[in-house]
Amino acid sequence: MKVAVVGATGMVGEVMLQILKERNFPITELIPVASEKSVGKEIEWNGKKYVVVGLQTAVEMRPEIALFSAGGDTSLAWAPKFAEVGTTVIDNSSAWRMDTSKKLVVPEINAAVLTKEDKIIANPNCSTIQMVMALAPLHAKYKIKRIVVSTYQSITGTGVKAVKQLENEYAGETGEMAYKYQIHRNAIPQCDVFEDNGYTKEEMKLVRETQKILNDNTIAVTATAIRIPVVGGHSEAVNIQFENDFDVAEIRNILEQTSGVTVQDNIDTFTFPMPLYAHGKDDVFVGRIRRDESQPNSLNMWIVADNLRKGAATNTIQIAEYLIANSLV
Repeated sequence: MKVAVVGATGMVGEVMLQILKERNFPITELIPVASEKSVGKEIEWNGKKYVVVGLQTAVEMRPEIALFSAGGDTSLAWAPKFAEVGTTVIDNSSAWRMDTSKKLVVPEINAAVLTKEDKIIANPNCSTIQMVMALAPLHAKYKIKRIVVSTYQSITGTGVKAVKQLENEYAGETGEMAYKYQIHRNAIPQCDVFEDNGYTKEEMKLVRETQKILNDNTIAVTATAIRIPVVGGHSEAVNIQFENDFDVAEIRNILEQTSGVTVQDNIDTFTFPMPLYAHGKDDVFVGRIRRDESQPNSLNMWIVADNLRKGAATNTIQIAEYLIANSLV
C-alpha cells in the first residue's frame, strides 16, 4: 500500500505518522508531502529516512491512499488531482465536509456509507467527532431533539503557532501571536472566524456536521466554542434533550458498551474525564453523566478527547483501515 501523508511536517501530520506506525498500517511505500518550503527535508519514520516531496510529485507517484492535513485551500486544489489518478483521499480539513457529494465519516458510526466510488472522503471536525461518538448510540435508543454544547478547546487545535504563543507567555517572552489576545491564564470565546449569524465557523461545524453524520436534520444544535490554555485535548459540556425518557444507569451501560468510548464517571472517587488524561489516547472519555432536572427527558454529560488523535489523525487512519478491510481501495 503506497500512502501519501499530505502535511507530513505539520502538527496533525506528525501525529498521523506516529499512529500509522503504532497501528502497523500496511505501508509498502510512504510518501511524505508538504509545502514547497519543506520539500527536500528529511523525516524519519519507522527506522527509515524519507525525503519530503511536493504535491505534484506525489500525484505523479499515484499512491493508493492520500491522508490530507494541509488546510482547506490545499485540499480544494489538490484532492481532485489525486482522485483523478485513482488515489482515495481522506481529508482532514473543512473543505469537503458539507459537500453533498462527499461522505462525512466517523467509522464507528457510519463507515457503511462508503463505497469504492468515494475518492474524496471527509474527516469531521475534532469537536464534532468526540461529541457524536458519545451521542450516536443514545440517538439510536432515545432520539435526540436538541443539543446545547459548550466546548473548551486545546490550543493544539490552532497549531504550532498557538503552542509557541502559550510557551512564550509562560516564559514571559514576546513573540508571534496566534490569537488576538494572550491565551495564558485566559479563555477566549472565539474558535475560528465569525459567520454572519454571530456564531463562529467552529460552532456552526458542530451544528451542520452533527446533523450530517447522524443523518438527521431535525436535531436542533446550538454551540459555543471557547479556546483555553490547555494542550491535551478538547472538553465539551453537552446538554441533550431526547424525545423519549431514559434511565441514567442505562445511559451509562450503553456508553460502556460503545466501541471507542470510555466511561469515567464516579463522583465518589472524583473520577471524570480531563484533557490531562485523554492526551495521547484514542478513546473518547465521558463522565459527569446526570439528569438535567430543569427539563424533561434531558441529560448532561462531559466529553473529552485528544483532538489531534481521535479528533483528527486517528479517525482519518481508521477510515483508511475500513477501506482496506472492505476492499474499497
